Order: sequence, then C-alpha cells, then structure tokens
Amino acid sequence: MAIKIKAQEKKLMVGPKMGTYVYQMSAETYSALTESKMIDEAALRSGIQRGALYASFDAIGAVIKAWATEGHSVPVPGLGTMRFSVNAKTVEDVNMVASTLISTRKIIFTPSTDVKKALQDATISITCYDRNGNVVKRVNSQDPGEIDNAAKFLLSVVSGNEAYGTVSGGGTYAAGTEVELVATAKSGYKFTKWSDGDTNATRTYTTIGEAVTLTAEFISNDEEEGGAVGE
Repeated sequence: MAIKIKAQEKKLMVGPKMGTYVYQMSAETYSALTESKMIDEAALRSGIQRGALYASFDAIGAVIKAWATEGHSVPVPGLGTMRFSVNAKTVEDVNMVASTLISTRKIIFTPSTDVKKALQDATISITCYDRNGNVVKRVNSQDPGEIDNAAKFLLSVVSGNEAYGTVSGGGTYAAGTEVELVATAKSGYKFTKWSDGDTNATRTYTTIGEAVTLTAEFISNDEEEGGAVGE
C-alpha cells in the first residue's frame, strides 16, 4: 500500500506571488474506519477475544483522559505520547489573567519512533489535478521519505489594508510552536486588533494543528473603530 497524495493546482491569494497558480500537495484520506473494524483486525492479529480488547481499550482510554487532564504527557501504547494545551490571548496586566482569555483547548500528539519509521518507509503515490479538477499526471515516488518530527501547518498573517499597515510572522510551523506576530501601522494610521480579537500589535501566537489565517486591522488616526469621528 502507498500513501495517497493529491497535488491540486490553486491560485495563491496572499504573499508576494499572489495570483500565481501553483500545485499544492496534501494527503488524500481513505474512508474512515469504524471502531468495530479496528477491534476485529486487532483480534485477528493477536488472537485475543473481541470483548477483552474492547475492555482493554476502554480502560486505556480512561487512564489517558484522566492523566492528560491532570497535565501529564501520557504515552499512547504503540503510537506515541499526547498532552493537552491551550491557545489564549495575551494581557499586560496580571490582574486581567482569567480563563476567559483561553480561545482554544487542544491536543498535541507526538508520534513514536516506530510510527515515524513506518511513515518514512511508506511509498508515495501522487495524483496531480489542474485548476478544473482534471487529472493531468500520476507520480509514484520512491524518494528517501525524510520526515519532520511533527506535521507542519500554514499560518497566514495578512494586513486588512496594506496601505494602512504591514504584518510579519507568518509561515509554516508545527503545532504548539510559539510565533511572534507583529502588526506595524504606517504614518497616519493605527493598529486596532487581530481577527481573533487580540488587541496587541506585537503578540506571541501558539500554533494549532490546522491552517490558520490571522488578519491585522488598521484604521486612520482620524477615525474611531466602527466609523469616522462625528458619525
């Protein structure tokens, strides 16, 4: 079996090459497997009764949830480790620190060496689609399969109006990476907030396990947020 990858022709919407068509690769997922099918396969391979496997998985799941919510980094047998974390807004005043600043609760999973090795050794099958969805090429890759320790995701940082201000800090990062984002207003304008509600022009953002776009909003010094002065 090979890992299926699709290379889809898409137009870049941000960045210096905005408007250019490029081929972006991503994994093509198979149909989602049911829990019952997983238990049946495990029973077949191990010779252990299905009922015993269900009880074992339930017990392991309960232990993982209990220890992870206590703040431990918990081993997941045969797979790696997992822990809980959060994304939260930053504040300068310690008296403003509260649980309401937390915007996202998340799970960070780190695969084991064996899982990484299995991924590294897997062959790759790439299907290329043009912008209209037509298949234009198929590639069977036998490359060395070098992989990062963790999957990486695109953090797009954009200015709501480039005439008013600029931004920096975007890129591709592993989940849980702390990234400094900076919004810089041009003369005659001021920064107001990021699209997730954070009002700090310079902030530390902790990445999550998915692509995210954050927009910095600016207004003229002659305006108030929500409209011009005197409206």
